Amino acid sequence: MVELKTDTSIDAMHAAGQVVGRALTAVRRAAGVGVSLLELDEVAREVLREAGASSPFLGYRPSFAPTPFPAVICASVNDAIVHGIPTRYRLHDGDLVSIDCGATLDGWAGDSAISFTVGRPRPADLRLVETAERALAAGIEAAVPGNRVGDIAHAVGRVCRTAGYGIPHGFGGHGVGRRMHEDPDVPNEGRPGRGLPLRPGMVLAIEPMLIASGKDAYYAAEDGWTLRTADGSRAAHVEHTVAVTESGPRILTARETP
Repeated sequence: MVELKTDTSIDAMHAAGQVVGRALTAVRRAAGVGVSLLELDEVAREVLREAGASSPFLGYRPSFAPTPFPAVICASVNDAIVHGIPTRYRLHDGDLVSIDCGATLDGWAGDSAISFTVGRPRPADLRLVETAERALAAGIEAAVPGNRVGDIAHAVGRVCRTAGYGIPHGFGGHGVGRRMHEDPDVPNEGRPGRGLPLRPGMVLAIEPMLIASGKDAYYAAEDGWTLRTADGSRAAHVEHTVAVTESGPRILTARETP
């Protein structure tokens, strides 16, 4: 069931989304060669604490997970696509990092993700991240009343496939509200004009996930959470929480440019 949010509720979700944006900005600024993923998780925790927000990630346990998630960020490095658990791993020069973060504030959730390189970037990684951002922008542009979920999925998938990248099947965006994951599912590939009609008040997380090799295969790592590319190629993941409004898409997790 899809809940339509009021303008007041969307404003409250925007407040939660701004906490997420600040956390991601702080994590990106702190990331550098030699910094551990656990240290980045602590940076995000501090932002949430200062805002009086809680983490919808911490302790989250969906049906596929063997254990509750132990952190407030997902930290996925190089061939990890999504859901990476922060560890003592220290970032190396040239690593490609994806950070996913959420916040719950006054009962409303926000969810967003960024990808970036550490140290001297590989040109191929920069192209991958830039394409992921373009796919996200295309998906957001399609999030207008009168369109359907399939129009968002098609917009995202077209950018990814045209650039020659793979898309992990079965993982994509979702509704957001009182809970981090709500209906509807928002795939990263689909047919235009299909799926649930978009109506003002719908709030969606749009989140492209790209695999550099152009292949779609992935596997779950031993921790039961991290999804890795089957061929070891690199991956990128970006995300915004977006409200569908009469005046156009409203990005609730917009953040400062570092």
